[in-house]
Amino acid sequence: MCPEVFRAVVDGAADLGICNTADGTGDLQTLPYRCDKLVLIVPRGHALCAQGAIRFESALDYDQVGLHSNSSIYLAMREAAARLGRTIKLRIHVTGLDAMCRMIHNGLGVGVMPQRAFELMHGVGELESIPLLDSWAERQIQLVARDFSTLPLTARLLVGHLTLPAPQTGGPKPAKNAAAPAHAAA
Repeated sequence: MCPEVFRAVVDGAADLGICNTADGTGDLQTLPYRCDKLVLIVPRGHALCAQGAIRFESALDYDQVGLHSNSSIYLAMREAAARLGRTIKLRIHVTGLDAMCRMIHNGLGVGVMPQRAFELMHGVGELESIPLLDSWAERQIQLVARDFSTLPLTARLLVGHLTLPAPQTGGPKPAKNAAAPAHAAA
């Protein structure tokens, strides 16, 4: 779970959140958003590339470039390492995925990020992604709200947009002004 996002929605500081809900949602309502697969990012030609898909445990032998200490990815990495009786050799914390890619490209270590985010990082460095085989590396990202039916109009429109099915190539495209769902299952 993304503790900061979850807390902001629960406390009313945010109307809507987008986060991994693996640890539960309490009284918040949820709607599915997307699946998120985490991968290990390494410099091109790194020793781990020859193995193909790996378990996170193999990455623990290397220095790590980690996202900030409260990020859901870093918390999942730390928990996974603890379950293995190991610690993360953290070389540096960064606040963004582009900074993570730059640090990895410059030889400061390896790091974990969503596969889709890595695919969108064109030209950030000579890097490769290695699929992680661990169950925690496949995350279900959800939209969370105290009550979807009482969201302000702009938030309901955003929910409607984010929950539209992806357009099929060559098929009909979804309506641009689709209404947000009236409610969500808890």
